[in-house]
Amino acid sequence: MKIFKKIIGLLLILLVIAQFFQPEKNEGEITTVEPFIKETKPNNQVHKTLKTACFDCHSNSTRYPWYSSITPVNYWLADHVNHGKEELNFSEWATYSLKRKEHKMKEVWEEVEKGKMPLDSYTWTHADARLTKEEVEQVINWAKSVQSKYKI
Repeated sequence: MKIFKKIIGLLLILLVIAQFFQPEKNEGEITTVEPFIKETKPNNQVHKTLKTACFDCHSNSTRYPWYSSITPVNYWLADHVNHGKEELNFSEWATYSLKRKEHKMKEVWEEVEKGKMPLDSYTWTHADARLTKEEVEQVINWAKSVQSKYKI
């Protein structure tokens, strides 16, 4: 029983020490998505949906919840954001080629249509990011129309 208490005590000490080490946060300006918005022209509803369900992981600006400062949750969140930005970063839209833009818009509507985006792990803590059937249809229709403009 003494060994068990020592192990628990050591784990607690390590957990406290770990709180002093934080990953870099994705705290750029949300204005970095403006070139994307100007180019793709989502209507107000789609723009709202993108802001609440997409931009946190797919732009250079993330709204962090209170628990994002707790290790190891902060590393898990940082990994999600970094992976999301690797897949699609709306803040970097202006640097994408026409072919890449066309491909990314196709991925947007496919992932939303299949219910893969936004991730369940995101919507568990961001209820406003749960898409209604109407929002799904609006995003799909918008993304398809934008994609068609980029086809070569």
